[in-house]
Amino acid sequence: MLAVPDLVATLPGLLSLAVPHDGAEVDDLTIAEPAHGLVGQPGDLVLGIGAVTAASAAQLVADAAAAGAGGVVLRRSLARRKTVRERARRRRIALVELAEQASWAHLVWLLRGVIDRAAVGPGPSGDAPVQDDLFTLADAAAALVDAPVTIEDAQSRVLAYSSRQDLADPARVSTIVGRRVPDEVLATMRGQGVFRRLARSAEPVFVPASGGTKPRLVIPVRAGGEWLGSIWAVVEQRPPAALVAELVQTSSVVALHLLRLRAQADLSRRVAADRLRGALSGHAGGAEDWLPPPPWRVVVLGGEGDCELLLDLWESVCRRRGWNHPLLADLDGRVYALVSDDDSASPGAWGWLASVVRRARDETLPLTARAGRSAHLPAHLQRSKAQAQEVDRLATPRRPVATHDQLWAEVTVARAAATLAGETLGPLAVLRRHDDEHRSDYLRTLAAWLDHPGAPTQAARSLHVHPNTMRYRMTRIADLADLDLDDATVRLAVRLQLAGALRGSEPSA
Repeated sequence: MLAVPDLVATLPGLLSLAVPHDGAEVDDLTIAEPAHGLVGQPGDLVLGIGAVTAASAAQLVADAAAAGAGGVVLRRSLARRKTVRERARRRRIALVELAEQASWAHLVWLLRGVIDRAAVGPGPSGDAPVQDDLFTLADAAAALVDAPVTIEDAQSRVLAYSSRQDLADPARVSTIVGRRVPDEVLATMRGQGVFRRLARSAEPVFVPASGGTKPRLVIPVRAGGEWLGSIWAVVEQRPPAALVAELVQTSSVVALHLLRLRAQADLSRRVAADRLRGALSGHAGGAEDWLPPPPWRVVVLGGEGDCELLLDLWESVCRRRGWNHPLLADLDGRVYALVSDDDSASPGAWGWLASVVRRARDETLPLTARAGRSAHLPAHLQRSKAQAQEVDRLATPRRPVATHDQLWAEVTVARAAATLAGETLGPLAVLRRHDDEHRSDYLRTLAAWLDHPGAPTQAARSLHVHPNTMRYRMTRIADLADLDLDDATVRLAVRLQLAGALRGSEPSA
């Protein structure tokens, strides 16, 4: 069963939720024919294709609710009528709006793919029918222009390709092998303004030969003004206008397939994120059925932007680097990943993720990845998440990639200091009062002195003061607080209290 809000969310701009109903779920479609008694059954999403008046729409809503249907889809103009909405609320059934100019036939086709996808569950196998259709379309387009063709999404990932790719140039071969356009080719195309034209216009683009690559004819694939992808044909010369026009017509069919593929991918992402949120929140029942083999690490992913934008950014980064079905989720204001506890370069492994962050930072993309310890059972994921949060709090900007294992010392001190937060024991209370009353800096001075034992010059440098200033302050501290710093227990106790007292300030070391 698929929740109606989740179904609507897979087709933004086409569908919107007019009247929600808690627990509304669907697993099939019915085209309403009230004259023949077809108004849906339990679990159906009823399509009100024949409803043309507010009265007939309200009656369909009532009949579908009586039959136990999960929801009703009506044209926006009808779904927004007060009588129709009130009927849906009273009868406790979800009401969905369909955009005025949208095709019912296209909607049926897209919804069928999404619902079938939900029945199959997330994973690449559910994409197979659409992918097969795209390969067929690629072959058809190649036959039109007598040239090898690829169909790519807006991120230059190869979705399908025709036969005869052996006749193309090395750049195309690399594209097929890697299932995405090589970075150097992308840079050349961007420099020529190809992607800017594809994003802004529906007009075909002819790219002349350059740097050992053959000419390309590029047909943008658009739907409702949105750029979804493109058809790329490696040609010897600019094709005749009639052939280009036929290829443009083919692009409209490709657009439907890309919409359906995107809807399926959005649903897959939504289901995977919901599962991961549950596992990270302690609801790990059945997680073995969809998790990769253990052990795992939970990772807090960082970067610029709010949580939603950051999740989208990481989704794009992971897919671009080969992790086709990344385990990502947003939870409690953070973005998390679940990776295999493996130092290899395989997509989805911790070693791979660490290298992705380092490469991204080399390209001035400020990403971070802070991981908890290894988890061998789904029940341990919540603990790994808490550890990842600790690392994210304690790691400095100079440690964009870090694990809980690596920061054991910082974690130990932070945990001990946390138990002392807000409470100052012994002579340190005198120094705290002096700092508060006289704006002195004795607590940080003492911390620096302890962090650089026997090296007053280094201690002074860490505070950006002269060594003589450092010595004077330590003399005053000795006068104010009776501290025996030759005693190892005293030094440890003082430093732990200072760690709690100075939390949030710049580290002295």
